[in-house]
Amino acid sequence: MSTFSLNDLEKIIAERARSGDPQSWTAKLFAKGMDKASQKLGEEAVETVIAAVKGDRSAVVSESADMLYHWLVVLALADVPLSEVLGELERRTGQSGIAEKAARS
Repeated sequence: MSTFSLNDLEKIIAERARSGDPQSWTAKLFAKGMDKASQKLGEEAVETVIAAVKGDRSAVVSESADMLYHWLVVLALADVPLSEVLGELERRTGQSGIAEKAARS
C-alpha cells in the first residue's frame, strides 16, 4: 500500500500551480484557468467511466489517477481545500445516504 495521499498531491499542485515553469502541466493548467481545468476534469471522469464499463482495470486505475489530479486542480482554482471536502464526507457518514439525499431537497 502506498503512503502517497491526496494531501500530498494537493501540496504538490499548490507548489507547481504558480511556479511559472513552462515544463509544468500544472502551471500551464492554472494559467488557462477554471474553464480548462473543469473541462479536463470532465474528460477524465468520462474516460474513467468508459474504462470501468469496458472492464479495463488498468485503464480504470490510470484514468482515476488523472481524474483525481484534475479534481484537485479544480478545487485549488476554486480555493476549496481538500480538508473541507473530506470534512463534508465525514459529516455525511453520520447518516444514511438516503437520509442525506432527502435533506438536500
